[in-house]
Amino acid sequence: MTVHRPHRHDSALKHATGQALYIDDLPEPPGTLQAALILSPVAAGRLRKLDLSAVAAASDVVTVLGPGDIPGKNDVAPVGQNEPLFASDQVSYAGQPLALVVARTLDAARLAADRAIIDIESADAILDIETALARKDFVQAPSTLQRGDVDSALKSAPYRLSAEFRVGGQEHFYLEGQVAFALPGEDGDIVVHSSTQHPTEVQHICARLLGCDYNRVTAVVRRLGGGFGGKESNASWVAGAAALAAHRTGRPVKLRLPREVDMITTGKRHPFLCRYTVGFDGEGRVLALDAMLAADAGWSLDLTPGVVARALTHTDNAYWIPHFRAVGYACRTNKQSNTAFRGFGGPQGVVVMEDALDRIARHLGCDPDQVRALNFYGEGRDETPYGQKVEQNHLPRVWAELHRDAEVERRRAEIAAFNRTSSVLKRGLGLFPLKFGISFNLPHMNQAGALVHVYTDGSIRLNHGGTEMGQGLFVKVAQVVAEVFKVELDRVRPSATSTAEVPNTSPTAASTGSDLNGWAAFEAANTIRQRMIAFAAEHFGAAPGEIEFADGNVRIAKPGSNQVLSFGELARLCHLGRVSLSSTGFYRTPKIHWDPVTMRGRPFFYYSFGAAAAEVAIDTLTGESRVLRADLVQDCGASLNPAIDLGQIEGAFVQGQGWFICEELWWDDEGRLRTVGPSTYKIPGSRDVPAIFNVRMLDSAPAIEATIFRSKAVGEPPLMLATAVWNALKDAIASAGQGQTAVRLDAPATPERILAAIAKLNA
Repeated sequence: MTVHRPHRHDSALKHATGQALYIDDLPEPPGTLQAALILSPVAAGRLRKLDLSAVAAASDVVTVLGPGDIPGKNDVAPVGQNEPLFASDQVSYAGQPLALVVARTLDAARLAADRAIIDIESADAILDIETALARKDFVQAPSTLQRGDVDSALKSAPYRLSAEFRVGGQEHFYLEGQVAFALPGEDGDIVVHSSTQHPTEVQHICARLLGCDYNRVTAVVRRLGGGFGGKESNASWVAGAAALAAHRTGRPVKLRLPREVDMITTGKRHPFLCRYTVGFDGEGRVLALDAMLAADAGWSLDLTPGVVARALTHTDNAYWIPHFRAVGYACRTNKQSNTAFRGFGGPQGVVVMEDALDRIARHLGCDPDQVRALNFYGEGRDETPYGQKVEQNHLPRVWAELHRDAEVERRRAEIAAFNRTSSVLKRGLGLFPLKFGISFNLPHMNQAGALVHVYTDGSIRLNHGGTEMGQGLFVKVAQVVAEVFKVELDRVRPSATSTAEVPNTSPTAASTGSDLNGWAAFEAANTIRQRMIAFAAEHFGAAPGEIEFADGNVRIAKPGSNQVLSFGELARLCHLGRVSLSSTGFYRTPKIHWDPVTMRGRPFFYYSFGAAAAEVAIDTLTGESRVLRADLVQDCGASLNPAIDLGQIEGAFVQGQGWFICEELWWDDEGRLRTVGPSTYKIPGSRDVPAIFNVRMLDSAPAIEATIFRSKAVGEPPLMLATAVWNALKDAIASAGQGQTAVRLDAPATPERILAAIAKLNA
């Protein structure tokens, strides 16, 4: 069996030896031009003048392109409209593209860009969520998810608490920055190599800018050097700018953004301001929740509607709340347009109940772990506020196994003893359970296509709509195809994702890559297999049920005969018999439906469950913190590839840890982002990985839904397990006081914020 076994990433050796080709490694044809952006230096205002004469006159500059040079529509919005590639009148954030310089060398393009004369009449900029809320300045109307009579339930609840906190944004910090390489062809055709998670959107945006049909543009993606959601929509306008330049010059054009420009121009994870009131009884059972989640959308819509919707549908997380109301605001600010990021609103949603339950436990003097378990979804308490049943509920199991593996009771006693005798260093232990829904919020996006060819030597070529960004999607889907034909994995060769081979694709996002593309590839491969079976049955005079594929061979198991031929030999016979050995495959996720107005339906095909425990230490004099140990249990169903999934769990957790602890974005009073590189923006390093890091997948837990070989998604859910770190930090801070006082700790929990929380605790 090829699936359910560990296989190394198909590009692992090439990654390690530098042989894996990224866009900047591709050979450049003679005459290739290089491009650089001209950016707005202010956050808000009216563009009175943009003088590009000195830019155009600079050495080696071929052309300078602005809004008037776009033959199609100056709009790169992934959703809605009115997100110009180049601002022509109003400037909406510092870093917004105004024009593009195209030159013979990269240095020439970047030097020339600095010569632009920009005259902007500044306007008042909105730089925080509170101002946008006060002005009611939103990129979309507020959304409300509600069940029951919240006001009455809160009024009659024995206890009520209200609180407020915020979680920050997060830079994607993919190793390969935004880059696109556009090569013009004949009759207006153009091929765009893009570091994108969404080749079809690249195709559409390029065609929109050029004013041509989609069939003129081919988007090609062999691999990305990381994406994390940051290349779902942002990559499209970068590709569009390169395509525009190639179209105007008739020559290949490459646009690569240096790290500083990448961070200045592109959106991040949405910061959220959260306020809530929770009603509960004397045992800690939640009776009602009234929550407000305000997202900083940045200057435009982008993918904010989906982020807010997922945040609202994950505010309940693992907990049954009979009376529930969550209102989501998408606040317009004069900052980069925030976008998709691993978790897509889920991380910002689940923290609400975690903060609430921690406060409830400390208010009542209860064990916070018991309060969490008391509120889990369970029998008779299994319907979410949006009307979906929580099926195959692994919450009790992952919680119990985590307690066992992490030795929670013993370690809590040890930590308490340590804190009693340590006045400077304090330790804390935090636990976190997770229920995360898998599917795109928009039902129509839950579809995928694939193309499989079997050659007459038995080798197989695979293409599908998913993109490989290091997460192991290509090898997983190849395993599916190998399993269908019962051949060795190395007989299946994945090829670069291309809109010319598989059209109308959904982005590789929402943790659906293997679910969608795996099934599409299965359907394509199985179609060919059935043709081969039918031919073999006729050719050898056997029944279809007597044709068996195994170990790279095909056995004709009819009575009185046991003929065996290789898979390649049967492929040759099928070709001679004029049997097609090529097929497309298509898959659409069943059962899902969603009404965005009433916010009711079944938005998710299934749920992924998990649990984590984290132990931290803080220095009460400096505010520094360290994650000492983490124990994770993650539900992956029947994992397609345990080696790949293990790496995904570990990486996601550390990325989530960075969001909660150290990754702080900072804008100055004029709206200019100042954390624009690794010297000022702190991503986790190797020494930030917990010294004791125990990760395992839930055993014997195949998905009950018809997922591909009963596996489950793994890309996003483990990131939220890092919420245990946030809980642990609050536990450690509380120990600096009397231990029973809840603390406000905004994320990221930088040393300054930890010190402020301690000071407030002891004020």
